[in-house]
Amino acid sequence: MKGQKVKLVVFVPPTHVEAVLRAMGDAGAGKIGNYDYCTYSSVGVGRFLPKEGANPTVGQVGKLEEVEEIKIETICEKNLITKVIEAVKKVHPYEEAPFDVYLLLEVTKL
Repeated sequence: MKGQKVKLVVFVPPTHVEAVLRAMGDAGAGKIGNYDYCTYSSVGVGRFLPKEGANPTVGQVGKLEEVEEIKIETICEKNLITKVIEAVKKVHPYEEAPFDVYLLLEVTKL
């Protein structure tokens, strides 16, 4: 039986997309059948307000910011998610890298 899968979503500035994609795949994410490094990306706008004590990569403390970001989605074995997130954090430029992790159901059990 294969291990349980999760979907990982991370938001990245366009300048760091290639580094994040490589880090995810190198850490074992994005394996689907006979394919590796499988991801899906879409463009959007991230919004945030850096508070006192923040060290933002983009923008300034106390000013609401809007930046173009790329949303990257991939899947991986649940037991690899910590390794994949740690790999992405090493190349992600943000002080607080935004991640979502979703537990996936096995379609054969539906």
